[in-house]
Amino acid sequence: MTKKAVILVSGGLDSSTVLAMAKQQGFDCYTLSFDYGQRHRSELFAAAKVSEAMQVEAHKVVSLDLGTIGGSALTDTNIDVPEYETSGIPVTYVPARNTVFLSIALGWAEVLGANDIFVGVNAVDYSGYPDCRPDYINAFEQMANLATKAGVEGNKLTVHAPLIDMTKGQIIQAGIKIGVDYSVTVSCYQADEQGAACGVCDSCRLRKQGFIDAGLKDPTRYKNSA
Repeated sequence: MTKKAVILVSGGLDSSTVLAMAKQQGFDCYTLSFDYGQRHRSELFAAAKVSEAMQVEAHKVVSLDLGTIGGSALTDTNIDVPEYETSGIPVTYVPARNTVFLSIALGWAEVLGANDIFVGVNAVDYSGYPDCRPDYINAFEQMANLATKAGVEGNKLTVHAPLIDMTKGQIIQAGIKIGVDYSVTVSCYQADEQGAACGVCDSCRLRKQGFIDAGLKDPTRYKNSA
């Protein structure tokens, strides 16, 4: 009997690695991306490419505009994407994003009869994001099993966050071993329409350092050969 799983795929390094991990574990994978008003829309093309390359069962893009509430540098063009490290919760945090995304993934999982959701959250490199912590993932899973028909009928849903305690270097090393092509992924917060990265935002810096730590050549395309 096949196992189905919904995988949240942004087109970035982490979620692409998680998709490969789910495939390796024998899941039939259904990938889900969001057109949520983000300024780095090239990630959607990357998510589609990654999903196609890994031969998923289906790939969906759900449209919703988190820009209408703003509050993040990723959805509000009046807030600059920072090019330096900041303390506290970064302005790139999108209010309620993971809760919204996981809730829609939960709904699709119920429709598919899938008992597993995979998400690429990471508490090591993104410790400033409150919805990337293990306590949050555990709490969402508990809520999901209380709030759904599947959960009430005893079909327990599991939220997998296999990267949550890994460094970026460890994630890259793990992904390379299972065949992830990182050259097609887009991590930059302000990538251009062709997916070329800025090289200076938080996400770019973490990605660059990850390849250095992994001892591997960085395949990322940068706008200015950064």
